[in-house]
Amino acid sequence: MKTSALRKRRLYLFLLLLFSVFGFLFMHPEPVSVVQDYAGFSLVGIVGAIFANATGAGGGVVFVPLFNQFELTPMNIVATSFAIQCCGMVAGAISWRDQYVLSKQDSFLRSIWRVLPKLLWLTIPFSFLGIWTVQYSGLMALVTQSDNILHWVFGCFSILLAVALFVTLPKMKQEDQIFIPNLFDKIALPIVAFAGGMITAWLSVGVGELVAVYLILRNASVTLSIACAVILTAFSVWSGIGYFVLNNVISSEGFSTIVYPIVAFAGIGAIVGGTIAKHLVLLFNPVQVKMFFATWVMFMGVASLPWGQMLSH
Repeated sequence: MKTSALRKRRLYLFLLLLFSVFGFLFMHPEPVSVVQDYAGFSLVGIVGAIFANATGAGGGVVFVPLFNQFELTPMNIVATSFAIQCCGMVAGAISWRDQYVLSKQDSFLRSIWRVLPKLLWLTIPFSFLGIWTVQYSGLMALVTQSDNILHWVFGCFSILLAVALFVTLPKMKQEDQIFIPNLFDKIALPIVAFAGGMITAWLSVGVGELVAVYLILRNASVTLSIACAVILTAFSVWSGIGYFVLNNVISSEGFSTIVYPIVAFAGIGAIVGGTIAKHLVLLFNPVQVKMFFATWVMFMGVASLPWGQMLSH
């Protein structure tokens, strides 16, 4: 009964966004051109959400380097990535919540997954604090004031994340075991979540990745770690989206801070990707999934670095 209700909520979310797309097209003076220009972002949303919800990393790992190719400002990139993840990560969080409900039907799985609410209580509030610390203290300007700074920081973070993912691969070959946070974890997890929240405010990725890597290194179940990271990221992006709505600025290219046409189409794709991602994780070997994703993140991190500026010097 509970699982059915959650699936209905996911369907309602998808229909709400779909109607918003039709509403946007109805109000736009040239709806055909909007479809031609932005419909392709639905595929981008699917790919980004699958990566995000299958690995615990935010969809910004895909969105940030891609949006750079469309001449968006750093603030446009981060804000739009936040908005898309508000759709895809919520769909993924609902899907992983389904898995948590289903785990109660098996005694061994129930013993592994029952720690999930505690992990979320240890991380979500501190992720909020990290995001808000950056957004409302003026620290956002450290990254968004320059195209090169954003892509330097994003590229370096992606490379470090890829290295961390490769380090966790041996842990994924171990059988699932019960993870009970000790005193060290209860201190470390809020610190990791706070730092991850700050990084997320700048890059739209960070908190889910760091928490997932930490939990895997601490021998927590891989699927549990991913589920925790996805749900944490879903709450985190919603806590940060208000800043971009309140600080809406029209750029010289004519874009608002959040590029809504991209969000509308990519958001639909993100809901689809977020819904099916869990099934991909459970279908494939976790080591294979992480290996592929780590390689992709490394590639995107290297590709995101402003090589043109480096070579010119």
